[in-house]
Amino acid sequence: QVRLVESGGGLVQAGGSLRLSCAASGINFRTNIMGWSRQAPGKERESVAAITPVGSTTYDNSVKGRFTISKDSAKNTVYLQMNSLKPEDSGVYYCVGKGTTTSWGQGTQVTVSS
Repeated sequence: QVRLVESGGGLVQAGGSLRLSCAASGINFRTNIMGWSRQAPGKERESVAAITPVGSTTYDNSVKGRFTISKDSAKNTVYLQMNSLKPEDSGVYYCVGKGTTTSWGQGTQVTVSS
């Protein structure tokens, strides 16, 4: 019933920028915290950013000042603006929705070359 579809990943050089999009269906932004997580090969999935129903945001310390999460409720879309990318930012990025249950998409690959 809930569907989260990520897009916008790709290959970029260190220092570059990328914007990820998450098209959400069957989930209410007014009652769910939306966010992004990522997973690099051999590592556990980790939370990167989140935005509450009222618009408060939180970020992992590793991306503070470089990434910005936002949402467009009218379009049911969540975004992650990624600036000053580093090779260690590489991984599969997943859109996450958390309310009474947690849902996530299939992910989009982000590769940052040095």
